[in-house]
Amino acid sequence: MIRAVLKGVGSALPRVCVSNDDLAKRVETSDEWIRERTGIRQRYFAGEGETTASLATGAARAALEDAGLAIGDIDLIVLATATPDQTFPATATKVQNNLGGHGFPAFDVAAVCSGFLYALATADSMIRGGVATKALVIGAETFSRILDWEDRTTCVLFGDGAGAFVLAGEDVGDDDRGILGTRLHADGAHHDLLYVDGGPSTTGTVGHLRMKGREVFRHAVVNLASVLEEVLDATGKTTDEVDWVVPHQANLRILDATARKLGLPSEKVVVTVDRHANTSAASVPLAFDVARKDGRIKDGDLVMLEAMGGGFTWGASLLRV
Repeated sequence: MIRAVLKGVGSALPRVCVSNDDLAKRVETSDEWIRERTGIRQRYFAGEGETTASLATGAARAALEDAGLAIGDIDLIVLATATPDQTFPATATKVQNNLGGHGFPAFDVAAVCSGFLYALATADSMIRGGVATKALVIGAETFSRILDWEDRTTCVLFGDGAGAFVLAGEDVGDDDRGILGTRLHADGAHHDLLYVDGGPSTTGTVGHLRMKGREVFRHAVVNLASVLEEVLDATGKTTDEVDWVVPHQANLRILDATARKLGLPSEKVVVTVDRHANTSAASVPLAFDVARKDGRIKDGDLVMLEAMGGGFTWGASLLRV
């Protein structure tokens, strides 16, 4: 049985770290207000010369080094982002060129905060189908560039960053290593609850992020709990068998509410929203890399990844490290 197995992980953050107190100098807010409602204490914002492509390239290089591989070993790049460097070409092609690769498929996936799960599922399918053998799957964002700094309810929530996985197709036999199962969903009926009010074919502008937070919260808890149960059912695993949950880092309250709904102990949930804020498609691989590097996630662990974002889109994936 050919399955996509995790070989390396990496991440990259912008140079500038912005605390809640720093934001309070720019927006009518406070450290207490932000922490109490979100759990966030700081985030990173891209500065001059830093773009989605540059952050994605940094994360990809770190993941390749972790895997002990070079770009010449890779034959697929799938990059999840809602903030590409340009409308086209795909930011993935810029990353490919930055790394010194050429000739193999490289493309972007747009599913906002669920983007990394969609990208992971795409690469997994292409590996299992024999289209690729080794893939770079990247989530990268510069959300600071689409925030409305007059809207304190949204501009304090987001940050920039990138995370990357290296996957390799391996014949695992009866072993359950690698990506065991994934479920993805979308419901465009809720488009107006979380969106950007611009685009090439509508306004001809980039636009700004708009969100109705309470409604998003309600849908997130229900949808995430449901899709986690779907993946467990599909793979024949139980909640008790899961060693770690690496969720999309949107809001500490959402993470806590989802864990309670599933009966998951909070000790099993990887939380980095306090230090990175919501980095959209980058948040799952970025959080995974933190937990892998600090020794929490170990070889052999069963790890659930999950996310929900604008669209709405949502999904979950279970993998054995």
